[in-house]
Amino acid sequence: MEVSKKIIFIKDWILNYVEKMPKKAKSLVIGISGGIDSSVSSTLCAMTGLKTIVLTMPIKQISSQHNLSLKHQKWLKNKFKNVEPHIVELDDVFKSFESKLSPFANDHGFANSRARLRMTTLYQVAAANSGIVVGTGNKVEDFGVGFYTKYGDGGVDISPIADCTKTQVWEMGEHLGIHKEIIKAEPTDGLWADGRPDVSQLGMSYQDLEKVMIDPKRPGYKKYLEIRNRNLHKMEPIPVCKMKNE
Repeated sequence: MEVSKKIIFIKDWILNYVEKMPKKAKSLVIGISGGIDSSVSSTLCAMTGLKTIVLTMPIKQISSQHNLSLKHQKWLKNKFKNVEPHIVELDDVFKSFESKLSPFANDHGFANSRARLRMTTLYQVAAANSGIVVGTGNKVEDFGVGFYTKYGDGGVDISPIADCTKTQVWEMGEHLGIHKEIIKAEPTDGLWADGRPDVSQLGMSYQDLEKVMIDPKRPGYKKYLEIRNRNLHKMEPIPVCKMKNE
């Protein structure tokens, strides 16, 4: 599908979903990070004409990442009249959380807690605006390697770009006119104080992951399976203890 047609298809899909809701949502609520996925997703939301509430939620954020999210917010607001931008500073809330949970301190746990605190914030804003929370995960993250936080950025109502590869998201970003700095920025989940990129956490680039997802015979498929298998618990349904019929 051509990039322009893909963009229209996703925009219409969002609109159709809202139209078919038993109780129609009055707004779309989305968090942005300064990365390409959330920038494209928020732009697609804005294109629907529905009220689109765009939040940036810094938690110990590296200034360069936060500045990109602010830049995108400003661009959206100037381009779409239906966009309502907000900055929700969560540093103090997170510091209090860290303090209260200090007996159970764990770096990886606290990193994921950042994503979960943002999810909680998005749902509070959605509740106050009769809205739904829009996800920003792509196909490689959501269905390939499970590179997201369970009940964090994985906790959403709809996922408009979850059937698009990272490359396709970059292509849509170019077509939509997303800031070049965002398109060229090295992908990062923004959950670590050192700003570590996704490739260092995954051990593979998105381009290489896409290639092996398409062709299992390519080098790197075994590594892809290792990453996928350790995250399968996020992607599969929650196990349920089924009772035997007596």
